[in-house]
Amino acid sequence: MDRATQGVYLYQGDNGITTSINETREPPRKREPAQRDGGGRALTPPSGLDDRRIAELARRQKGERRRTQLVQSGIALAIMSLASIGLGWVVAGRILRRLRVVTATTREISATDLHERLALPGPADELKDLGDTIDGLLARLEAAFEAQHRFVANASHELRTPMARQRTLSQVALADPDATVESLRDAHLRVIAAGRDQERLVDALLTLARGQAGIERRVPVDLGALTAQVVRSRRAEAGGRGLTLDVSSGAAIAAGDPGLAERLVINLVDNALRHNVPDGRVTVTTGTDRDRAVLTVENTGPVVPPDALERLFVPFQRLGTERTGRGDGLGLGLSIVRAIATAHEARLDAEPRPGGGLTITLRFPRPAPAPPG
Repeated sequence: MDRATQGVYLYQGDNGITTSINETREPPRKREPAQRDGGGRALTPPSGLDDRRIAELARRQKGERRRTQLVQSGIALAIMSLASIGLGWVVAGRILRRLRVVTATTREISATDLHERLALPGPADELKDLGDTIDGLLARLEAAFEAQHRFVANASHELRTPMARQRTLSQVALADPDATVESLRDAHLRVIAAGRDQERLVDALLTLARGQAGIERRVPVDLGALTAQVVRSRRAEAGGRGLTLDVSSGAAIAAGDPGLAERLVINLVDNALRHNVPDGRVTVTTGTDRDRAVLTVENTGPVVPPDALERLFVPFQRLGTERTGRGDGLGLGLSIVRAIATAHEARLDAEPRPGGGLTITLRFPRPAPAPPG
């Protein structure tokens, strides 16, 4: 304001009218005709003031106004600063109070009480979104812990069964006082068969763990050629079961791990063959939809209730089979399929067929374009 305005001298004449003269403007002189207002009254400055005196008075009045403004502005600034500090303290306290609740509750929640939630009250703001996000994370962690506990319990049960069978066969053979070479040979063959079951289960668990670990390096994989090869290797088994195995293997290029992709196709085809009905059918199709590789496996079989569909993809869960009845599979086929599909970022859709059986479709993401050169 000091630089933007110039000093102005204000004076009031004998006629009672106030007049201003700028410090840089030459005031009217006595020898000049006097300035008059509309009524003819003189507006000349008081007698006895020369130009330098008028400029000095103008600068003095300007300095007084500046000091007055500084004092009043300082007082207003002090008041607003105190008011801002108080208001900021109140607002920050309300915000930090909710944040302290989030921090304290999150610290108290451990692996043993993941069922607890923040359930943060208040308006829909950033802190409420943070609380809801943490609640969603806790829900996913709770589901993961429960799935892990079930998996460990089921795996222990599945591994203990063939081990108990082996021990029982060996003990019976050794306790037989009239054991012959043939009876011992038969017992050993049965022990070896139980060992093969253990090997199959361990291999399946390793495949499941490998699929859940993800893929470090992706290479182009032709699902059409891979599926045709797997189907050729399963023709004899399908014929032995009295099933018709159809394949339509079009080109379907996906980016992934060839070993895991082959295991995925094998598990889908084997699952369709095992869980079927006499004179049933299995149809395997590969192709491309909008530059995305698509693999579809459809099979006849027992009726699958819609509410039991999700359970088929849980490890060691079998449809219509009790835990004491192993059936024809290990209960890991479709769970391995889901793990491998997740590792490949593929979309898995499964739906029951009206007459029984399943239709499983996998849609793989578009492969990354090859680098130029």
